[in-house]
Amino acid sequence: MWRTKLTSLPAKEQALPGRCEAMAVENKHYVHGRPIQPPFPQTCDSIVVGMGCFWGVERLFWALPGAYTTAVGYAAGLTPNPTYEEVCTGYTGHNEVVLIVYDPAELDLDRILQVFWESHDPTQGMRQGNDRGTQYRSGIYTTSREQYQAAVNSRDRYKQALNVRGLDEITTEIMPLETFYYAEGYHQQYLAKNPGGYCGLQGTGVSCPSS
Repeated sequence: MWRTKLTSLPAKEQALPGRCEAMAVENKHYVHGRPIQPPFPQTCDSIVVGMGCFWGVERLFWALPGAYTTAVGYAAGLTPNPTYEEVCTGYTGHNEVVLIVYDPAELDLDRILQVFWESHDPTQGMRQGNDRGTQYRSGIYTTSREQYQAAVNSRDRYKQALNVRGLDEITTEIMPLETFYYAEGYHQQYLAKNPGGYCGLQGTGVSCPSS
């Protein structure tokens, strides 16, 4: 897996042009068979997170009880409908992210945020472990005002917990989701298809206080 070294986001005039056509992917989760594209059940909400290489992140969340479905993709950049190769250049501005569709009656948002904070290091800026580049930054991309506020509140609680341990400041970006672009089909549920594949997830060892 090619890991870019670009560590600053491109200006709009530097961004790759992309394309009008959306990525074609099979609308079936490899693990449980549910759809990975909308429409989803009306009882479900969705949130998008970035925690480094999206292979391991997706596996983490599809295993959570109450997660209806997951998919990997790109978000928070400038280039429309990017390819993986384009994202790897650093000139799309996109992050490698995971879409989590969940039923709040079965999976609480606070639980999702707790897993997010505890399963990676949100203090590393434009990298995660040995994966360096803008596509590996920590991020939460929300789909409602309530989600946004919950994410900010959880960040503030986790910041205090990290400070007690003398760790660095959180660099996670939290913003409303503009567009989620699906990644290529071979990336979807990659670690279920390739059990021995790469996963670089590693947390700080600090627990996230609940709300």
